[in-house]
Amino acid sequence: MSTFTPSDARETAETVAWAAAEGRALEIVAGGTKRGLGRPMTTEHVLDVSRLAGVVTYEPAELVLTVRPGERLAAIAAALEAEGQMLAFEPPDWRQLLGSSGEQTLGGIVACNLSGPRRLRAGAARDFVLGFSAVNGFGETWKAGGKVVKNVTGYDMAKLQAGAYGTLSVLTEITVKTTPRPATSCTLALAGLDDEAAIAALARGLNSPFEVTGAAHLPARSARRSGVGAVAGGAAAVTLLRLEGPPASVAWRADALEALLGRAVRLGDAETRAVWRELGAVAPLLGPGRRVVWRLCPTPSRAASLAGACRAAFDSAEVFYDWGGGLVWLALDQAEAADDGGAARVRAAIAGMGGHATLIAAPDSIRAATPVFQPEERGVALLGARVKRGFDPRAILNPGRLREGL
Repeated sequence: MSTFTPSDARETAETVAWAAAEGRALEIVAGGTKRGLGRPMTTEHVLDVSRLAGVVTYEPAELVLTVRPGERLAAIAAALEAEGQMLAFEPPDWRQLLGSSGEQTLGGIVACNLSGPRRLRAGAARDFVLGFSAVNGFGETWKAGGKVVKNVTGYDMAKLQAGAYGTLSVLTEITVKTTPRPATSCTLALAGLDDEAAIAALARGLNSPFEVTGAAHLPARSARRSGVGAVAGGAAAVTLLRLEGPPASVAWRADALEALLGRAVRLGDAETRAVWRELGAVAPLLGPGRRVVWRLCPTPSRAASLAGACRAAFDSAEVFYDWGGGLVWLALDQAEAADDGGAARVRAAIAGMGGHATLIAAPDSIRAATPVFQPEERGVALLGARVKRGFDPRAILNPGRLREGL
């Protein structure tokens, strides 16, 4: 296996053009922390874009940042924090969940369209991409969007590239919208609610005028694993609602939310950051051992019923809820999940609940044999194949990462 390490967009295009001419498949990596996402691949060569790093331009007054895809997420966060800004979609750190190491990059986050707990209020990663440059499967350099927030020309290609897992093009430059960092934050922790009552409380909080920016529920076992004492110490389920903004506003909204939902423990700014970082990382709140992890996205009002169905199907099932119930994390013992990772039973449980199930963490053997992403209807699958052929007709870019043959 050969590894190509281009230093700029021109060398990237030359490498892809060679691979297309020779019919050689390429695995696209940067930090390599997300190789365990999607189906495992067996390619002859690796295209490592980690040398395509650095900040191209950063205009804090305009809330616009342009970087190369290999720029480390930690370096970006530090640069933004120095200007009192952040990435509002709250990129999660799944290295422990996926059993990977190395440094996360913005290119990987955008390619996989990964967002953290603030997604339900701020939007997904793809919603913050203003423009990009890339190399398609022909070896051609192309770009879309721009470097201004009000750019509205052409098709919104960012929505197509973000979440394509590198199967359509190799990103060489990304422009994102940044957001002012809130002055402070506070989390209300309601103790002892069962799943149904917790989801109802989260819905009331999210539908209130108090601008809740995070809404999660940890059953007792998950809550006890938290590194935040106020969450772990009560030996009971904990329902969490986050408020952010100016101190006076946060205090007033916390009072109003307590009047609506009942008395709660209040976590300060440092504890709030810590617990929502855990929620984004997922793994610290799940059980130890050999686990298969699913991300389930049901209709929020059906989330507790879905969790109940999974618990009935698997003795080892553990869950916790994010996005107000719109995201259910499910962990299963690998032995009980069996060769398909529990796919047949998990997808049967979610079938009538208006959502989809994605296999996030599992051994290569399971991810190779089981559809990792929710199986698509025939028409949608055919459309996806046509899009793939339009960008990468010889199927050399991350072939099979999303599903077999794509």
